[in-house]
Amino acid sequence: MQGRCLCNAVTVTTADHTDMDACHCGMCRRWGSGPLMSVRCGSDVQFGGIDKIATFRSSEWAERGFCSVCGTHLYYRLIPANDFSLSMGLFQEGPEFVFREEIFIDRKPRSYEFANATSKLTEAEVFAKYAPG
Repeated sequence: MQGRCLCNAVTVTTADHTDMDACHCGMCRRWGSGPLMSVRCGSDVQFGGIDKIATFRSSEWAERGFCSVCGTHLYYRLIPANDFSLSMGLFQEGPEFVFREEIFIDRKPRSYEFANATSKLTEAEVFAKYAPG
Protein backbone atom coordinates (compact mmCIF):
# COMPACT_ATOMS: atom_id res chain seq x y z
CA MET A 1 0.00 0.00 0.00
CA GLN A 2 1.16 3.50 -0.73
CA GLY A 3 -0.23 6.56 1.00
CA ARG A 4 0.50 10.20 1.50
CA CYS A 5 -0.37 13.21 3.57
CA LEU A 6 -2.53 16.04 2.29
CA CYS A 7 0.40 18.15 1.02
CA ASN A 8 2.49 15.21 -0.30
CA ALA A 9 5.44 16.08 1.98
CA VAL A 10 5.21 12.65 3.67
CA THR A 11 4.65 9.34 1.90
CA VAL A 12 4.26 5.88 3.39
CA THR A 13 4.69 2.40 1.96
CA THR A 14 3.74 -0.86 3.64
CA ALA A 15 2.49 -4.31 2.72
CA ASP A 16 -1.20 -4.60 1.86
CA HIS A 17 -3.43 -4.80 4.92
CA THR A 18 -7.19 -4.96 4.72
CA ASP A 19 -8.30 -4.89 8.38
CA MET A 20 -9.05 -1.48 9.86
CA ASP A 21 -10.20 -0.43 13.26
CA ALA A 22 -11.47 2.53 15.25
CA CYS A 23 -10.21 3.83 18.57
CA HIS A 24 -12.67 5.73 20.73
CA CYS A 25 -10.25 6.75 23.52
CA GLY A 26 -10.30 10.36 24.65
CA MET A 27 -6.86 11.13 23.22
CA CYS A 28 -7.77 9.88 19.73
CA ARG A 29 -11.06 11.80 19.79
CA ARG A 30 -9.32 14.97 20.97
CA TRP A 31 -6.57 14.52 18.34
CA GLY A 32 -8.91 14.11 15.38
CA SER A 33 -12.33 15.23 16.63
CA GLY A 34 -13.61 11.68 16.25
CA PRO A 35 -12.39 8.11 16.51
CA LEU A 36 -9.02 7.26 14.97
CA MET A 37 -9.70 5.08 11.94
CA SER A 38 -6.49 3.13 11.34
CA VAL A 39 -4.84 0.17 9.68
CA ARG A 40 -2.51 -1.88 11.86
CA CYS A 41 0.70 -2.43 9.86
CA GLY A 42 3.29 -3.66 12.35
CA SER A 43 6.86 -2.48 11.97
CA ASP A 44 7.31 -2.96 8.22
CA VAL A 45 6.55 0.64 7.29
CA GLN A 46 8.73 2.95 5.18
CA PHE A 47 8.31 6.72 5.20
CA GLY A 48 9.40 9.27 2.63
CA GLY A 49 9.83 12.86 3.78
CA ILE A 50 10.82 11.70 7.26
CA ASP A 51 12.21 15.17 8.03
CA LYS A 52 8.62 16.47 7.77
CA ILE A 53 7.26 14.04 10.41
CA ALA A 54 6.65 15.53 13.84
CA THR A 55 5.82 13.33 16.82
CA PHE A 56 4.05 13.70 20.12
CA ARG A 57 4.75 11.23 22.91
CA SER A 58 1.20 10.61 24.15
CA SER A 59 2.07 8.00 26.80
CA GLU A 60 5.00 6.05 28.23
CA TRP A 61 4.67 3.48 25.45
CA ALA A 62 3.21 5.34 22.45
CA GLU A 63 3.65 8.29 20.15
CA ARG A 64 1.56 9.95 17.48
CA GLY A 65 3.05 11.14 14.21
CA PHE A 66 1.81 13.90 11.96
CA CYS A 67 3.01 15.94 9.00
CA SER A 68 4.69 19.13 10.22
CA VAL A 69 3.64 20.94 7.03
CA CYS A 70 -0.09 20.19 6.63
CA GLY A 71 -0.91 18.50 9.96
CA THR A 72 -2.20 15.24 8.48
CA HIS A 73 -2.37 12.52 11.13
CA LEU A 74 0.04 9.78 10.04
CA TYR A 75 0.18 7.16 12.77
CA TYR A 76 -0.13 5.92 16.30
CA ARG A 77 2.96 3.85 17.20
CA LEU A 78 3.49 1.43 20.08
CA ILE A 79 7.13 2.27 20.80
CA PRO A 80 8.41 -0.96 22.46
CA ALA A 81 7.19 -3.13 19.56
CA ASN A 82 7.68 -0.45 16.86
CA ASP A 83 4.08 -1.30 15.87
CA PHE A 84 2.40 1.28 13.60
CA SER A 85 -1.31 1.89 13.21
CA LEU A 86 -1.49 4.12 10.14
CA SER A 87 -4.33 6.55 9.55
CA MET A 88 -6.74 4.98 7.08
CA GLY A 89 -7.17 8.24 5.18
CA LEU A 90 -3.57 8.11 3.94
CA PHE A 91 -4.57 5.33 1.55
CA GLN A 92 -6.96 6.65 -1.08
CA GLU A 93 -6.08 3.92 -3.59
CA GLY A 94 -5.34 0.32 -2.76
CA PRO A 95 -7.09 -2.55 -1.04
CA GLU A 96 -10.68 -2.36 0.14
CA PHE A 97 -10.62 -2.12 3.93
CA VAL A 98 -12.78 -4.28 6.20
CA PHE A 99 -13.89 -2.70 9.49
CA ARG A 100 -12.93 -5.32 12.10
CA GLU A 101 -12.50 -3.84 15.57
CA GLU A 102 -13.46 -0.96 17.83
CA ILE A 103 -11.32 -0.32 20.90
CA PHE A 104 -12.04 1.72 24.03
CA ILE A 105 -15.70 1.06 23.29
CA ASP A 106 -16.56 2.02 26.87
CA ARG A 107 -15.11 5.50 26.20
CA LYS A 108 -17.19 6.10 23.04
CA PRO A 109 -19.66 8.94 23.45
CA ARG A 110 -23.32 8.16 22.84
CA SER A 111 -23.48 10.79 20.07
CA TYR A 112 -22.43 8.37 17.32
CA GLU A 113 -22.67 4.66 16.52
CA PHE A 114 -21.21 2.55 13.70
CA ALA A 115 -23.55 0.13 11.98
CA ASN A 116 -20.82 -2.41 11.15
CA ALA A 117 -20.60 -5.65 13.11
CA THR A 118 -17.17 -5.36 14.76
CA SER A 119 -15.23 -6.85 17.62
CA LYS A 120 -15.48 -4.43 20.56
CA LEU A 121 -12.88 -4.11 23.31
CA THR A 122 -13.17 -2.04 26.49
CA GLU A 123 -10.31 0.01 27.91
CA ALA A 124 -9.39 -2.81 30.34
CA GLU A 125 -9.41 -5.37 27.53
CA VAL A 126 -7.19 -3.17 25.33
CA PHE A 127 -4.62 -2.74 28.11
CA ALA A 128 -4.66 -6.47 28.84
CA LYS A 129 -4.08 -7.22 25.14
CA TYR A 130 -1.63 -4.51 24.07
CA ALA A 131 0.01 -2.74 27.03
CA PRO A 132 3.66 -3.59 27.65
CA GLY A 133 4.62 -5.26 30.87
